Amino acid sequence: MKKIMPVAILISAALIVYSCSTPAYVEKDTSTNLSDYQTYMWVDIKATEDDASSRATSFADISVHNSVNEELQRWGWREVSENPDVLVSYDVLVERNVETQSDAVYSQPYSRLYYNRYTRRWSTIYYPSQFLGYQQYQVPVREATISITMMDADTDKKIWQGWTTERLGGSGITDLDVKKSIRNIFKESGNTSP
Repeated sequence: MKKIMPVAILISAALIVYSCSTPAYVEKDTSTNLSDYQTYMWVDIKATEDDASSRATSFADISVHNSVNEELQRWGWREVSENPDVLVSYDVLVERNVETQSDAVYSQPYSRLYYNRYTRRWSTIYYPSQFLGYQQYQVPVREATISITMMDADTDKKIWQGWTTERLGGSGITDLDVKKSIRNIFKESGNTSP
């Protein structure tokens, strides 16, 4: 019994952590075998060729690059600076949404005095609170969607794409949020070599 209890606690903790993670989605080209690829290179996405402005999400470059590089190295891929097999890009979209939440509403409990003429005493009747319905209200939330796209370098055909959406705290998107999102995306795809 002493050995079963820690194992049960560990399993329940793992289930709680797993259930709290946000869902990730992965699309793969079924006609492409990802194990045929060995090298990759990062590419920047710009609106036009002449666009020299910095992107609004450039703050996440280092965190995304490090996290994705770590996951792709688990696949056995290596980063190169020329003649890659795969071109890798990412996009971060931070948007403000409104979420509807509802809370249960209950009446106030109260009591009433009455006179019992048979016993010639005053007594109290207690009326408990009752369920009245739900109160709905709008709450502003910020969500960040991180998507990673891989394209064949020879054909410019999209071969793999993964994305997930995380709810942000008050401080905005952090390195921990980015790492957790990237880990969820690659966990959905499988941590081993494709």
